[in-house]
Amino acid sequence: MRNAALVLGLIGGILAMIVGFFVYGYTVFIDWFGEVPDLAYQVENPELFRTVAFLAPLLAIAGGAMARARALWGGVLMLLAAAGILYAFGFGVFTMFPIAFCALGGVLAVAAGRPDEEKAHF
Repeated sequence: MRNAALVLGLIGGILAMIVGFFVYGYTVFIDWFGEVPDLAYQVENPELFRTVAFLAPLLAIAGGAMARARALWGGVLMLLAAAGILYAFGFGVFTMFPIAFCALGGVLAVAAGRPDEEKAHF
C-alpha cells in the first residue's frame, strides 16, 4: 500500500502542478490585461487560487515521496493537497483526477502499516 500511495501521490502532484500552472497563469493574465466581457473574468479571491496552485502540488509530491518512510505524515500531506484543490478550485473536469489520486494515495498511506511492526505508524 505504501508503494501505491507513493505512485498516486506523485501522479496526483504532477497533475495538480499542470492545473496549478494554468490557474496561476490565468489569474496573472487577467491582472495584466484586464477582464474580457462575456469571456474572461477575474476570480473572486486570486491570492487563494495562487497559493493553492503553488502549495497543493508541493504537498502532494512531498507526501507521495514520504509515503514509504513516513506513511502517516505523507498521507496527511496528500489529504491536505486534495482538500486544498477541492476547496479552491472545486470538483470539475480538470481537477477530478488530481483530487482523486491525492485523496486515494492519502487514504492508502494512512491505512498502511508494516507487517513486521505492532503499530502502524509510531
